[in-house]
Amino acid sequence: MKYLKHRKEVASFMRRLYHQKLTTTSGGNVSQRVEDVILITASQTDKASIDEHQIGLLTISGENLSENLKLSMESKIHLAIYNKRSDIKAIVHAHPVFATSFTIAGKAIQTNLAGESRAVLGEPVVAPYALMGTQKLADNVGLACLRSNVILMENHGILTVGENLLQAYDRMEVLEAAAKMAFITFLLGGAKGLTEIQLREIDELFNDQ
Repeated sequence: MKYLKHRKEVASFMRRLYHQKLTTTSGGNVSQRVEDVILITASQTDKASIDEHQIGLLTISGENLSENLKLSMESKIHLAIYNKRSDIKAIVHAHPVFATSFTIAGKAIQTNLAGESRAVLGEPVVAPYALMGTQKLADNVGLACLRSNVILMENHGILTVGENLLQAYDRMEVLEAAAKMAFITFLLGGAKGLTEIQLREIDELFNDQ
C-alpha cells in the first residue's frame, strides 16, 4: 500500500484523539501532507479503531485518489489550509469538550495562565461559524490559519496545525488542558495570569529555538 508508514501515523493519531477523549467516535479528522499528496481520515469510520486502510489520499488540488473511500466531509478545510501555508504538514480537528464549550459560549481561552500553554499555543484565533462541510467554513478557517496555529471554530470545535503530526496533536491536547485550567480557576474565584514581561520572555525563549 502506497504511503503505508504515513497512513499508519495518521490513523494512530486519530485513535489517540479518541482514547484521550478529545473527540467522539464519529467526530474529528486528521491529515498529513506528503509533498503534494494529502493523507486524510475517511468519513463514517469508528475513530476508536480506525486503521491505515481507512486513510485516503487526496491531491493538493482536491482530487480523491482513493475512490473506494469516502473522505472526511471537512476535506475542504484541510485543502484550504495546506494551500495557504506551505509550512504546515499536519492538521488535527477535534471536538474536545472544554475547549469546544468556550467556542459555544463565545469566550476566549486564556493561554497566559501557564508557561506551557503560552509556549505551545501562542494566541488562538476564532473562525466564524459556517455549516460543516461547506466551502464557506473552509474559507473562514483558511483565513484564520494565517494568524495562528490554533483555531477556535465557533459552535463547532477546534483545529490545530503543525510541522508534523505530533506538534499538531500536542497543540490540541494542551489547548484542552488550558481550557480546563481556565474553567477551574474561574470557579476558584479568578486567575493570576502571567505578566506581559513574563509572556515576552516565553515568546523570546521559544522563538530562538
